[in-house]
Amino acid sequence: MPFFKRSLAGPGYIVLNVIRGMNIVALLAVIAASSVMLVKTFIVSKFFFFDAISHVVTAALSMCLIITELSLFRSYLTRNWPLLSPSSGFVTLGVLMIIVGVSILGNLNKQATSEKSLGLSFWRIVISSGIVVVFLGVINIFVSYMFRNKSLGVSARMTRSHGAVAPQKVDLYRSPTSTNRRKSFRLNRSDTLPSYHTSPRAAAVETRQQPSARLPLNISAPVNVEQGQFAKFKGTAEIPARPDLAHHPALMGEMV
Repeated sequence: MPFFKRSLAGPGYIVLNVIRGMNIVALLAVIAASSVMLVKTFIVSKFFFFDAISHVVTAALSMCLIITELSLFRSYLTRNWPLLSPSSGFVTLGVLMIIVGVSILGNLNKQATSEKSLGLSFWRIVISSGIVVVFLGVINIFVSYMFRNKSLGVSARMTRSHGAVAPQKVDLYRSPTSTNRRKSFRLNRSDTLPSYHTSPRAAAVETRQQPSARLPLNISAPVNVEQGQFAKFKGTAEIPARPDLAHHPALMGEMV
């Protein structure tokens, strides 16, 4: 399977760029068809506001899809519309093209945009643009899965931009935010649980930070001590005399 993907990367560069040109032409046809239906709605239906707004939204959406196909405003699309950014596939593009095509074809049932109101020439523009856009939407979804390599992180847009060397350009499409977010969810055991085993480097640092052991200190006796210098203090303390218990008040009361 990887060999199959690698062998299609070179031809995919050509095929996807041809489809890109077809997408741009089909979306321009949708803008033209929406403009025609907008004018006819104003003339025939006395300008129904919400019906006209739907044509304007369809034309604006087609213009936005053309901008994504021309690879304009890449940084803006990467930040705000990642599904249409250069690092994504064509699934979102294909789904939006199918929705636009169905919306174009659905307007043909209205009186203001019928074949009689539009005329055969404008009616053919509307129906052909709707059919082609729906068909190309399905093709874009198919090639998005066909020319991608999920194991290497290569999308179909990368293959369209770089061809066979797309796997070597994957790092160019990885933003720092997404990389940090991916790393935050891939936690190792050392990040979540405490370790009870000390590594050699940590043991060396801990040993370096410990203070060195102090040597035992030997305190010597006082130097040049005279033996008789404290003799005068010996025996000089006066011991108080024992009081005469004969004169104690308790004994005096018994005698009386």
